[in-house]
Amino acid sequence: MTDEQERVQPSGVWATAVGVARVRALETERENALFRDPLARAFAAAGGLWPSSPPLPDDEAARRRRLAVSLSIVIRTKFLDDLLHQACASGVRQVVLLGAGMDSRAFRMDWPEGTRLFEVDTAAPLDFKASVLRQERAVARCERITVAVDLREDWPGALAAAGHDPAEPTAWIAEGLLIYLSEDAVELLLAHISTQSATGSWMGLTLGSRGVIERFAAGAVPGSAASMWISEMPDDPVAWLAGHGWEAHSRSLRECAAAYGRPISTPSQREEQPGGLISAVRR
Repeated sequence: MTDEQERVQPSGVWATAVGVARVRALETERENALFRDPLARAFAAAGGLWPSSPPLPDDEAARRRRLAVSLSIVIRTKFLDDLLHQACASGVRQVVLLGAGMDSRAFRMDWPEGTRLFEVDTAAPLDFKASVLRQERAVARCERITVAVDLREDWPGALAAAGHDPAEPTAWIAEGLLIYLSEDAVELLLAHISTQSATGSWMGLTLGSRGVIERFAAGAVPGSAASMWISEMPDDPVAWLAGHGWEAHSRSLRECAAAYGRPISTPSQREEQPGGLISAVRR
């Protein structure tokens, strides 16, 4: 039986990771791409989203929402790439991707010698991903370790069993994850991260900006990513993270987009607030 025949098709929240891969594949084809993800197209194709995606409502408001979500994925990917480069430059050699999905950073980024990258996710997306990686004969550029565990379970224990050392600094990435978790689950996740983080650890988070659920989720197509969003960022994310022992900096999507040469031309619908893209260091 071939990998394609064995492959479990995406469903539920993790299916959104294939949609993210499609956005990254489209960005990769741009002449002025902010990043190159050569595996993204294969992930999207395996999930049935390449070369085209299923038809969606085509009214102007829906089209604008899709473009906004796609841009946010591109900008956050670049933002977190940069954060990981900074973390590695500071000496970090452990990286943990929480809810890793179709993330291919282990394969597409240049890593310092000795880097160990842990991908934490449930078994279904990791198995799907493994079949595509075998098909593409992909070779990781660092030591890559997959940890199949639900983040609602004892993932710190599973991560430790896989070889993570909490006594050494770690770079943690939670990309496009927290918006799907309840506020209590977000707090518990952050508490676990903080407990496992030595001084000098880094963290990159993406948070749903205030009002994003009102603007996007209310009229979302059932089963779409936006229909499953339930959590927005705190009013003051910097103070929130300081309470957990992190020195954080927050930037808005609009601010980062302008810095990366992709300015958002449409006016903000509300007063622009910092947040959404968070970098933090454990002091």
